[in-house]
Amino acid sequence: MFLFGITALVSCQSVSYSKMKIQKGAERMEYIHVPGMPTDGVLADIAGLYRTIFQTEEDLTKDLETKRNLVTFAALANDQVVGFKMGYDRKEGHFYSWLGGVEKGFREQGIASELIRRQHSWCRQNGYRTIRTHTKNKWKDMLILNLRHGFDVIGTYTDDKGEPKIILERVVK
Repeated sequence: MFLFGITALVSCQSVSYSKMKIQKGAERMEYIHVPGMPTDGVLADIAGLYRTIFQTEEDLTKDLETKRNLVTFAALANDQVVGFKMGYDRKEGHFYSWLGGVEKGFREQGIASELIRRQHSWCRQNGYRTIRTHTKNKWKDMLILNLRHGFDVIGTYTDDKGEPKIILERVVK
């Protein structure tokens, strides 16, 4: 379900930009890093993509306001968010990789992996020791992606909706 290099870096108001050419014609993929709450346009795109991927009408913005040290990485094609990865401080030295996804038409192009690499690099640069995430067994692509990026399964639990979840964690190196 979630399938996620770097050529030139430019800084613009606390948002970092880099561009990488993708496989679809002459389009260019732009990756952005947004510390804190995403701007309105980016937030609206992420919220729409979130509702589509997770098939929910849940209001994502309410949850965002409660996250300490929220960090978002997004992939944009033609100024539209086509993929995102969000996370926040779980506790000191420990980061929680919370939500992410890539629009169907852009999957299998390495976008999810690039977003994870950027998130993990940011965690390393900011002194985090571990990164944790949760997923569901039904999202096999996300589970496999996490395992490929160095996560280990450390446990399971049943969420408040009665669905089993898998807890994964990796040490930041």
